[in-house]
Amino acid sequence: MEAEKKELLSRKDEIIKELEILFKTNLKITDWDIPEADDRKAAEVLLEILQEGLEKIRKDVEAGKYDNY
Repeated sequence: MEAEKKELLSRKDEIIKELEILFKTNLKITDWDIPEADDRKAAEVLLEILQEGLEKIRKDVEAGKYDNY
């Protein structure tokens, strides 16, 4: 196994936890800003935003933006 993959897999749970914290924090902020918000709808929109961000990062990786990060 490549060293990069091994190292990242060793932190997989931590990375997933950080992503969950980002999601929950933004959902909570939405609830503070709009107390009557539909939490499920807000969660779905937030997932779309996060997915859009991941797709942007994926394209940047494919374009070589992080080759020498």
